[in-house]
Amino acid sequence: MDRLRDKIVPVTTILAVLVVVWYGFAILMNTPFQRDLDRRAGETPGFAEFIGKTLSQPKPTLPAPHQVAQNFFENTFMRKITSNRSLVYHGWVTLSSTLLGFAFGTALGILIAVGIVHVTALDRSLMPWIIVSQTIPIIALAPMVILLLGPFNTPAIVTKALISTYLSFFPVAVGMVKGLRSPEIMHLDLMHTYNASPSQTFWKLRVPASVPFLFTSMKVAIAASLVGAIVAELPTGAVAGIGAKLLIGAYHSQSIDIWAALIAGSVVALILVGMVGFAGRQVEKSMGGRPA
Repeated sequence: MDRLRDKIVPVTTILAVLVVVWYGFAILMNTPFQRDLDRRAGETPGFAEFIGKTLSQPKPTLPAPHQVAQNFFENTFMRKITSNRSLVYHGWVTLSSTLLGFAFGTALGILIAVGIVHVTALDRSLMPWIIVSQTIPIIALAPMVILLLGPFNTPAIVTKALISTYLSFFPVAVGMVKGLRSPEIMHLDLMHTYNASPSQTFWKLRVPASVPFLFTSMKVAIAASLVGAIVAELPTGAVAGIGAKLLIGAYHSQSIDIWAALIAGSVVALILVGMVGFAGRQVEKSMGGRPA
């Protein structure tokens, strides 16, 4: 109970502070437009009434937290999931390409890590290029991928997944390299003393030692994969997905819809990271690891 309280109280406190600061900035940023509206209408509202108006504009510069919460609730729980206004529908579209890209990225990252650890030439030649690849902005890479795959009539979900793969493979590759190299020299010498083959050393020592590193990097990778899927929806002209929801909201100056979609993306990310963390704890527990 005490451990749970120690986790909840700090998070709740920070959240409360953020909400208060959010309300303050909402009032500050919506004030100029509200003053202009009142001047055009010839109205001189009191202080309390004016503050209320800044927090209830239909298209505010910065929506208030309660406006975003109301929009999120309505479009999540009050809409049919097949409706194009449902955040559940848009979230599922983005989630499908996220999971596919995450699967591709994890597999690619593990393969690259195994190659780097076991082949010296790959360690010296491939790793620098992997690091350099991450300096390319994803927003610039996405149109190039779409242009290259367009003539092949590649499904949109595959195109978005490949862009997610680009972001998600890197943390997995780096984490697995660190994990596969984590066994101490003493343990490696012990395996050599037992006349273990390279494959036995790999499966019985290196792989178990790399599991904590793998799942830690997968938490980063799943979040990066979601970002890649959202960004990939922007230049593709997608009509569904969180990225499409953001783009449509920007076209129509629907700032409340934009922020609600951002919250939806954050919720999806929290769920995905939590699922990866849970899977990691179960795997470590099955391997005899101590509970955190």
